[in-house]
Amino acid sequence: MAWNVFKFCTALRGLGSVMIFLVLGVVGVTYYALVVLNYGPSLFHGGLDLLIALPVLLLFHFLLVMLLWSYFSVVYTDPGGVPQNWKPVVDEEKGDADPLLSEHSGVGLSVEQENTLATPAGEPVRFCRKCNQFKPPRCHHCSVCGRCILKMDHHCVWVVNCVGSKNYKYFLLFLFYTFLETTLVTLSLLPHFIAFFSDQEIPGTPGTIAATFLTFVLNIAFALSVLGFLIMHISLVTANTTTIEAFEKKRTSKWRYDIGRWKNFEQVFGMEKKFWLIPAYSEEDIRQMPELQGLQYPSKPNLDAVQQF
Repeated sequence: MAWNVFKFCTALRGLGSVMIFLVLGVVGVTYYALVVLNYGPSLFHGGLDLLIALPVLLLFHFLLVMLLWSYFSVVYTDPGGVPQNWKPVVDEEKGDADPLLSEHSGVGLSVEQENTLATPAGEPVRFCRKCNQFKPPRCHHCSVCGRCILKMDHHCVWVVNCVGSKNYKYFLLFLFYTFLETTLVTLSLLPHFIAFFSDQEIPGTPGTIAATFLTFVLNIAFALSVLGFLIMHISLVTANTTTIEAFEKKRTSKWRYDIGRWKNFEQVFGMEKKFWLIPAYSEEDIRQMPELQGLQYPSKPNLDAVQQF
């Protein structure tokens, strides 16, 4: 019996808030082990214990706030959908005209027409046969969400949402703060983990010791895995590429949207430096940077239209 990928997509959609509660569950266990069991009581001991516990707890709570802020920004921010009745602007000098687009406003373009129609920037006009609408540059159809997503990177089960043009920055910040938080917890609980395998007596009940051990294992596992994703996405940002495009661009030697590392970075994080580390954009960036809306992107001139992603 053949495996039906669309049934799998439906199952992912059905996860819904389960994944959110799972994330919050991991956060809750971590908070209990680090704050309630280990470093919280040290605040009342005074002396060296206080001097160690206070900065650990302050940094932990700061990173926790930023992590949750970034996480729920990804979850509840629309990644960007194609506006209703959106149509591309075609290159009239090459003989393409708007009436042809109007003619196909309700039906799909043929393969020949998709290969011949192009925008003034040299980007081929594409049509989604599932949504029955034109697709802006870098837009892809998500089978889980059941719609086209602007500058789609991937559908993430952990955030129960697509990662696209309007929440990609928030997703990167979620990875960043998750890595910092889990690393802090791992280093903070490392002495307790080492003591677990030594001959010295460990204070606490078997339940509290087990909670500390579990928290250490969970956090070091997340820290290592998230680090890998973070490194991968940093390389994608510097090349102005999404996860989907990283596989598609292998067919071409040049990538039209790679306009320099600094400009590539600004297309994701904006130009206002004070907003780089928070899941938000300044109003000025939103007004001045059309690429943040996901419908148009600056590109290198004089590249073949074969790069149609």
